[in-house]
Amino acid sequence: MLDAVSKGFFHLLARSRTLRKLASRHGMATPRSVARRFIAGEEIDEALATCRAIQARGMLVTLDHLGESVTTLAEADTASRDYLQLMDRMAAAGIERNISIKLTQLGLDVDLGIAVDNVRRVLEAARRLDFFVRIDMESSAFVQRTLDVFDTIWQQEYRNAGVALQAMLRRSEKDLDHLIALRARVRLIKGAYREPGSVAYPNKGDVDRAYSRMLRRLLLEGNYPAIATHDPAMIAEARHVAAEHGIARDRFEFQMLYGIRRDIQAALLADGYRLRIYVPYGREWFPYFMRRLGERPANALFVARSVLAER
Repeated sequence: MLDAVSKGFFHLLARSRTLRKLASRHGMATPRSVARRFIAGEEIDEALATCRAIQARGMLVTLDHLGESVTTLAEADTASRDYLQLMDRMAAAGIERNISIKLTQLGLDVDLGIAVDNVRRVLEAARRLDFFVRIDMESSAFVQRTLDVFDTIWQQEYRNAGVALQAMLRRSEKDLDHLIALRARVRLIKGAYREPGSVAYPNKGDVDRAYSRMLRRLLLEGNYPAIATHDPAMIAEARHVAAEHGIARDRFEFQMLYGIRRDIQAALLADGYRLRIYVPYGREWFPYFMRRLGERPANALFVARSVLAER
């Protein structure tokens, strides 16, 4: 119950345009800013430095330029150009060529046709530079449109793209059937958005069982799946399924968020598993930060202790 209350409270804060503007205006004021636990910084140079450090430890990276839910075509155009610049900078810096994008950042909620054009612009540049592009899954209101866009680009032979699915959504197992049939690369997550019970499982146990079923299918039938979780039980199950069925460690990867469960990150790396760290950066960091706090009360307690320590 506490988890649900925490999630709802922080998601309410995440939607506040006033707080979002204040956060963007004042930024991460000091290196000790608590947001830096989860976000690599506000500028590309900071993000690239973080990626270098992660790669030096033997982990993989995917870089996300934060800025979801734009409201104008001009903002969507700027976001797509920002991703082109980001890929150029990553390639020049020798950073692994893997990025994550959100379709509402590219105009999905403004004009579907323009959003598709912006996605193609990013994918064309990614193809030229040999990048892989993961399309993040957003709240349930955008799931069908996101999958429709993915189907469109897949039909146009863009094979340098994959998509994420949220186990908490009731529809996701059926969506997984379709994506496995396509041989598309899927990132499996539990889901960080607050959703109504009509579209999402309300209980953690139901979400865990759905995640378990989906990870098993992905490992047995999927195309290089990404098992994205910080849950030790789910990680242990994925390891068990892979060992039981003789699935080589180069046929899948684990993924985790920057700044979360570094102990598990180190353990997976020590055991020889592929581990990719999702590294977010940018001035529009506030909604992402609030969702991270809402996922686990422990995250909120960490922030509270950090704020008190600054006083």
